[in-house]
Amino acid sequence: MYGFVHPESGNLFLPLCPKVNIEQFGQTLQAFAQQVGAGAEKRVLLLMDRAGWHRSQKLILPEGIHPLWLPPYSPELQPAEHLWPLTNEGIANECFETLDALIAKQQQRCEILQSKPALIQQSTCFHWWPTHINDS
Repeated sequence: MYGFVHPESGNLFLPLCPKVNIEQFGQTLQAFAQQVGAGAEKRVLLLMDRAGWHRSQKLILPEGIHPLWLPPYSPELQPAEHLWPLTNEGIANECFETLDALIAKQQQRCEILQSKPALIQQSTCFHWWPTHINDS
């Protein structure tokens, strides 16, 4: 699962993906860009950690997506990292007979979280988070 969050609104984009690699991340970024309308007329600043598949020279960033790199070894500063306890809550302490059953349960949990922006805001909108970035 990849996680994208807008801390101020609590909006989420939580695609379940079969792999974590450069190609999959590029496809996921493209889907995210489409979801938020990023492009020539709308720029999106995306806070990212320094995972290898995030920083690869092979990664093609969609138009309108601009990474802002976190300092190394600082996952606590990444709002999306604070989503994982919330997504894991729906599958913790359960045994799944098949991978499909796990995926279905995780998808269900993601849908629940997407309907709870106040919970997402509480978990990801840090007191120091900027509420508006001036475009000039």
